[in-house]
Amino acid sequence: MTDPSKTNIELLKEISVLQQRIQELEQSGSDRKQTEAIIQKSEEKFNKVFHLSPILMAISTMEDGRFLDVNTTFLNTLLFSKEEVIGKTSLELGLFADPLQRQAIRKITEKKGYAKNIETQLTAKNGQIIDGLFSAEPLTINNEKCWLTVMVDVTEQKRAEETLQKSEERYRQITDGLSDYLYTVRIKDGQVVETKHNPACAVVTGYTEEDFAADPYLWLHMVFTEDQSRVLDHVQGILTGKDIQSFEHRIVRKDGQIRWVSDTPILHPDSQGRLESYDGVITDITDRKRAEEEKRILQERLQQADKMEAIVTLAGGIAHDFNNLLMGIQGYASLTLLDLDPSHPHYERLKRIEEQVQSGADLTRQLLGFAREGRYEVKPADMNDIIKKTSSMFGRTKKEISIHRKYGKDLWTVEVDRGQMEQVFMNLYVNACQAMPGGGEIHLETENVLLDDEQALPDTIKPGKYVRITVIDTGTGMDEKTRERIFDPFFTTKEMGRGIGLGLATVYGIIKGHKGTIHVYSEPGHGTTFHIYLPASEREVVKAKTATGTIARGTETILLVDDEKMVLEVSKELLESMGYRVYATGSGQEALAVYMKKQKEIDLVILDMIMPGISGGDTFDRLREINPGIKVLLSSGYSLIGAAKTIMDRGCNGFLQKPFRLSNLSSKVREMLD
Repeated sequence: MTDPSKTNIELLKEISVLQQRIQELEQSGSDRKQTEAIIQKSEEKFNKVFHLSPILMAISTMEDGRFLDVNTTFLNTLLFSKEEVIGKTSLELGLFADPLQRQAIRKITEKKGYAKNIETQLTAKNGQIIDGLFSAEPLTINNEKCWLTVMVDVTEQKRAEETLQKSEERYRQITDGLSDYLYTVRIKDGQVVETKHNPACAVVTGYTEEDFAADPYLWLHMVFTEDQSRVLDHVQGILTGKDIQSFEHRIVRKDGQIRWVSDTPILHPDSQGRLESYDGVITDITDRKRAEEEKRILQERLQQADKMEAIVTLAGGIAHDFNNLLMGIQGYASLTLLDLDPSHPHYERLKRIEEQVQSGADLTRQLLGFAREGRYEVKPADMNDIIKKTSSMFGRTKKEISIHRKYGKDLWTVEVDRGQMEQVFMNLYVNACQAMPGGGEIHLETENVLLDDEQALPDTIKPGKYVRITVIDTGTGMDEKTRERIFDPFFTTKEMGRGIGLGLATVYGIIKGHKGTIHVYSEPGHGTTFHIYLPASEREVVKAKTATGTIARGTETILLVDDEKMVLEVSKELLESMGYRVYATGSGQEALAVYMKKQKEIDLVILDMIMPGISGGDTFDRLREINPGIKVLLSSGYSLIGAAKTIMDRGCNGFLQKPFRLSNLSSKVREMLD
């Protein structure tokens, strides 16, 4: 409570001095006129102060406390008339809000002979409570001892203080209940002299208010090391009065967690513009930062996916066109070999050409595999069998590599192209071998896994039954930068001319083409682990047939449809060399026209898939409309996936991948006709 005005105290002191002076004059027998003059002067001054004072003043008898006089302020404040007050006691008027206060004041005045600045509450006539500071001094009037009581009305001041106190309490309750960490920093001569922190500091940082009180610079110590210089720059800007906006940085909580926070300072300069304090709000924005990072990664993945899609389309188109070129070379080499005796000097050269064509076809298989179009002939298969075959084959050529196998029991069937799967694992073995130039170990494991919604991997794989194949090597491992790019097409860590970087890209494409997924884990010096997930099938395993290599012949009539002139010509000659009668057409329109006229003669249609005008799919549908029982062998430089697969699902009888050898063509045609 603020001290009251000193007017009443000074007044009491002055009146007391005057009274004492009057008594001294009377006792000393001084000149009566002089004494009367002093008394008159004293009374005039007293009356002036008494009646005009803004302080409540009253004169009452010392014996029973009856009011002899009250000033105007007394009457106006307590809303009584003078007639209602004079001759009454405070008790009769009910002035004291608490009667015990009146008794306490009486005891004090009786004991000390006076009272000074006692907090009191008076009740006005209308019931309003008046807060005041009560004082009393003895006073002699007309040789009668009285009490001069004064009270400073501090109602407004006390109400203001209570309002401020409630406001501060409300502010404290609000700030204490906030999840945001609020702080106040007091500055003197440009230096931090005090800091205050609300309880939420413990929620955000793990440090309590007591921790901050014990170490004024704890707020700086908890800033993440890499962000400290930047935060110090911001603090220096605040101390120099710059307009600092919110800034973000990391902190290390008491429990060791690294969290992102946003710090928003509010500056409070003094009247001269010098900073005397600033408040701040620190908000934990870790979740937002994580969401932003996930969004950034997702955008990068989408951009990468768009780039990959463009490369995939390009690779598929190149493979298709290249297969058509190889088909011409392969076809003419096969035709020439038919007319040559094995003892002819050119016979072996033509065989070498066929081998080179096969190497080219293997390259296009990689391109198609990367383009996720590498599934030529999908059948139910046992991955244990494929792993055993491929690892044994590889192990015979790499004696310095130890291969350890762990086969899952009762392994579920998967529907795959065996050739493509063999290529996947041979590529992984080669990749592992290159990571272990001095030798090492490869661990292979197969097992059944059931992935539910929570366990399902996030990148397009669906919940369900899967066969997981794990390939682990003890090689040099990879850093994060390399690991992120190993499935990119044409990315290689080898020097120029030592590889084209399609090995793992092909692996990725083939697995994706089989609706599976592949994940890699690796660290420098700790080897590499590949996990492959392939969807399980309910179908039974189909044993692979062994090609005989013999040429099967026939005399039936075949309608051949291909828009590539060279492929059309060489395929026609190959079929005719096996005894078949051939109608060769270069478009879907021409094929439909021929079939309408010759359908009773035609036993089989060999149909190219990609053609201008009427596509292979549309041609097939129109042929089926003419003859629902027609036999159609689909042939393409693409593989059995995408558009080709949809045509097969609509009832097409078979598929032949370009470039094909004479033996492949003959067996497939006989299979269809028989």
